Amino acid sequence: MNIIEKIIAAHTNKEVVAAGDIADISIDARVARDFGGPNVVKNLEDLGLDIDDTSKTFFTFDTNPTGSDQKYAVNQQIVRTYARKKGIKVYDIDTGIGTHTLISEGLAWPGSTAVTTDSHANILGAIGAFGQGMGDKDISAAFHKGKVWFKIPESVKITLNGKRPDNVSAKDIVLNLLGHFGANGLLGKAVEFYGKEVDKLTLDERITIASMGTEMGVIILLFTPNDEVMEYCEKCTGRKLEKIEADADAVYAEEHELDISTFVPMVSRPGKPHDTVDIETQKKTRIDSGFIGSCTNGRIEDMRIAAKILKGRKVAPGVVLKIVPATDEIWQQCLDEGIIKIFKDSGVLFSNAGCAGCAAGQVGQNGPGEITISTGNRNFPGKQGKGSVYLASPASVAASAIAGYITTEDDIPDVAPEYDYADLESRIEKAVKQEKPQDKKVEVEGHVWVINEDDIDTDMIFHNRYLQITDPAEMGQYIFDNLAGYEDFAKKAQPGDIVITGKNFGAGSSRQQAVDGFKTLGIQAILAESFGAIYERNAINAAFPILTYDTLDRIDIENRNLVNVNFETGVITNVSKNKTGNITPFSEVQLEIYKNDGLF
Repeated sequence: MNIIEKIIAAHTNKEVVAAGDIADISIDARVARDFGGPNVVKNLEDLGLDIDDTSKTFFTFDTNPTGSDQKYAVNQQIVRTYARKKGIKVYDIDTGIGTHTLISEGLAWPGSTAVTTDSHANILGAIGAFGQGMGDKDISAAFHKGKVWFKIPESVKITLNGKRPDNVSAKDIVLNLLGHFGANGLLGKAVEFYGKEVDKLTLDERITIASMGTEMGVIILLFTPNDEVMEYCEKCTGRKLEKIEADADAVYAEEHELDISTFVPMVSRPGKPHDTVDIETQKKTRIDSGFIGSCTNGRIEDMRIAAKILKGRKVAPGVVLKIVPATDEIWQQCLDEGIIKIFKDSGVLFSNAGCAGCAAGQVGQNGPGEITISTGNRNFPGKQGKGSVYLASPASVAASAIAGYITTEDDIPDVAPEYDYADLESRIEKAVKQEKPQDKKVEVEGHVWVINEDDIDTDMIFHNRYLQITDPAEMGQYIFDNLAGYEDFAKKAQPGDIVITGKNFGAGSSRQQAVDGFKTLGIQAILAESFGAIYERNAINAAFPILTYDTLDRIDIENRNLVNVNFETGVITNVSKNKTGNITPFSEVQLEIYKNDGLF
């Protein structure tokens, strides 16, 4: 068996498991955060469910460690109250990121299992453990039963050959991998890493790489623990541990060999973590702010790298650099090692431990028109604020903050150029203008997807295995991947396309993602003979254009024809064949909601 199969088999009543098997897995650490935790509590209380084992059940407050947001403060108190009543340990707002706490507190170890409401729980692959982010229903069940069901994924083996260049950090390694495989080249797989340079990776470096497994679309990125990792985990758990490693004859769905000596320092351009390019191509791009932290790069090694570059230097005028360690333990190390003083002398805003920029309302957010270079793992629009975010290594972020523009550690100017306030005002004006509601067009034109099927339900549109995804920007890539014959729809669909289908489209679950995913892809409208009742309401309330028709025979529409649709009049024209017909236009209510850009 490979690593994930060995871990899962050890937590079931089976000696052997293989890809595709579904198993009930006993969970060593069942965790909920301040984000999602209140819903877990509500599920348990509403259903009258008790806790299986309080010694294995935890809450972690990391998405708003300041408690400065009133809604978060209320949610945290709901969880605290429940935890006191049940005798559950809470790692409160003075602790740091929950997934890191699981490692440092010995709650996860090589070969162990953990689930949490954090989508980056697969970070535990850094120590050869199984970690998964799940929705509040799954976590509630884990609290109550101590087990969750799980389908064992196929595994992929990646071997990194060659010598790692001196200027390539762990963050650069994972950005190079993202550039190679994209966001879905390894979709749904468990990935194991091998190679001489992989064996040398420190725990902090492994955490950086494992943390971006979610952005690669994988179930988990796994490392066989080296001696350093084993020693650290044994110290944290207080006991001797057995190393987890794949069998020599383990089976893999794919095997890839890459030359790490060809890897270079990289950045992800704003909007997509997998839009990675050589940092040389982005040099001299002016920035307004920098951020070092997150579950990806908030470790002590990251702090030391930033301090080494910042020592004796100043953050450029007009630029703000925000640094947030992952855990309070790391914060204390920064204090003991004099790192905080270096940061403060350089003009850094240094904060208490937590998720920071990835969670709204915390240190690391940006404003309209602002350009940020960040060590975070995501740069989706709106994720870290209303500005644009480049992703890079701690060294590149620190160097860029000193320079006032994107650069590398070996290319920092002696004097930062003067800040161009006129350029900033122009960017802000443009961003604010884009934010203002535009008059919604009632006539659209696009190429059509003709899907001649009835009763396409919401599981075919957006399967329930993706329900833990809450960011609309991530939903589009999964549209129709459970509809036979259209599994590659999301890859092929173009912004502006229109979907034409049959009866009862959107039957099944009340799943808003099955609407929002189309919006993310830029689909302009869906035409169907009829819609599922809940889907119809969801789409109309979200201002997503859906229209019904009796027949389209007279305009002879074929796949990829160019079609023009007027929502207000119901006139439809097959531009490709110069034929015109009529469909049911928007009702008065639908038109009002559409022009209002949604029910609210």
